[in-house]
Parts: sequence; C-alpha cells; structure tokens
Amino acid sequence: MIIQRVVLNSRPGKNGNPVAENFRVEEFSLPDALNEGQVQVRTLYLSVDPYMRCKMNEDTGTDYLAPWQLAQVADGGGIGVVEESKHQKLTKGDFVTSFYWPWQTKAILDGNGLEKVDPQLVDGHLSYFLGAIGMPGLTSLIGVQEKGHISAGSNQTMVVSGAAGACGSLAGQIGHLLGCSRVVGICGTQEKCLFLTSELGFDAAVNYKTGNVAEQLREACPGGVDVYFDNVGGDISNAVISQMNENSHIILCGQISQYSNDVPYPPPLPPAVEAIRKERNITRERFTVLNYKDKFEPGILQLSQWFKEGKLKLL
Repeated sequence: MIIQRVVLNSRPGKNGNPVAENFRVEEFSLPDALNEGQVQVRTLYLSVDPYMRCKMNEDTGTDYLAPWQLAQVADGGGIGVVEESKHQKLTKGDFVTSFYWPWQTKAILDGNGLEKVDPQLVDGHLSYFLGAIGMPGLTSLIGVQEKGHISAGSNQTMVVSGAAGACGSLAGQIGHLLGCSRVVGICGTQEKCLFLTSELGFDAAVNYKTGNVAEQLREACPGGVDVYFDNVGGDISNAVISQMNENSHIILCGQISQYSNDVPYPPPLPPAVEAIRKERNITRERFTVLNYKDKFEPGILQLSQWFKEGKLKLL
C-alpha cells in the first residue's frame, strides 16, 4: 500500500527559525500484512505543537524528547481509526490516539502504544482529544493543580502568558474554576484580548505589543501576582516575575520565545530577576506533564465534565 508521509528534510539550526523547506512530503510503501499485536490505522488528526521546535534539533535539550531524524517521518500527537487489527484489545472502527503518531496518511503501529478514546467524552468532536480534552488540557489542568498552589477563597491573582494559545486559554479558565479570584491574560492583539475577556472569562488582558507591559500589569493586578502560568519566557516573564508576591508560584509550562535560541531549559533568569525570585521565595520548577501519567484518566474525565457543563470554553 502506498501512503504519503512528512519527513524531516533539514534542520534549521539551534538558533534558526523553521521554514517549510525543513520538511518534505514523500510516498512510502506500507507492508501488506500485520504482525501479531499490530494495527493498521488511518490518520484523522495531527497536532502541531511548540515543543516540536526542539525535536528539529540534533539535541532536543531534554531527556524525554527524542529528536526527529533526517529523512525520517515526523511524529507527535495524533488520532486515527483502526482499519485492521491483530491486537487483542483493538478492533476495526476503534478510535485511538498516541503521543508518537507518525505524520502519514496511514500507518501500521504497535497496538500497545495506542490508547482508545471515547467519542462521547467530546460529543463526537474527536479533534478535541488533541486539544482541551487531551495533552494541552491535561498540561493546563495538572500544571495548575500541581504547581499553582491555588487555595479557593484566598483572593489569588493568576497571570497567564500566551493566554490565547492552546494551553494558556485553558489555564486561565481552570484557574478560575479552581478558585482564583482574578485571572489576567497576556497576548499579542486587541482581538485576542477582547476574546479572553468577553468569551473565556478572563478579568483583564494585556497586549504586550502595545504600551509598557509592566505598567499594564500593575494596573491589571493591583494586588500583585500570586500564580504565573508561564508559556513564553523572555522579557514578558521578567515583567511578570518582577510583580509577583512573596511565596508565589510560577507554573513553568513553556518558553516559546526561547525555543529558537541555544539556551538550556529552563532558561536562566537575568540576575536582577533571579534576585527577586529568591528574595520573595517564588517557586519556579520545571513542569513536565508526562511525569503525571497516573493523573491522566481522572484529568480527562474532569475536563470532559467541565466542557459538557459549559464551564470550559474551547478555541
């Protein structure tokens, strides 16, 4: 069987920006028969995520992400339907997902590496399993639960950078649901700011491309910042950290502003900002959702429940 797949054609370099020419589409021949334990799947949805920039490097800089190999198929979060099975627990017609789904139209995969998904949890919208009811949703929920130290009724303010993105848009809503009294988002357009406040329930939004971010934050967070869901790093995060309260917490979800720079992860803070962090006892610990697999199942059920109740709005 001839299928199409996307392979890594070249690397952008540790400090380069990815371009279309770093990839190519090619035809590939699948085996005609399955081995025991394998399934043939047809790809329905693929997720393209910020962390994949690291996988384009020869060294990802992390111990849990393997780099993509030149001339080999790219992979990531994906969802598909089983077309043929030699696996005891998977049958034709099952919908399945994997964090290591190859970017190809059809594939033969080890059934043990796949998870069945229930379309009823997402009212039939299977792509949601790659978003709010999938890894981005789990990252937001578990990150806030494990690293945010939110206590309902304690009048905490949360700030979210990259607030209009897949994780940020969910993290702000989850912050409210878990007890934050005020949630402020940072994004890059007035349209996004309006969407955050009018549709997603954020109390205020800061456009980092207009005006002084630190001044806008002081106005939006008069009581300071207690929880910071950090998706971007860099100058924006430095401005937020400078306004954080004593014993506050940074949820280190991502540093997208730094992914095309050759720096360690997490990137070190400037000396003045690091001095503030230490002086105010602000926690800033690396967060990796894959370390919390035991919380995935209850997390998916909680996200699905909020979605069905209309408490969690999706992009």
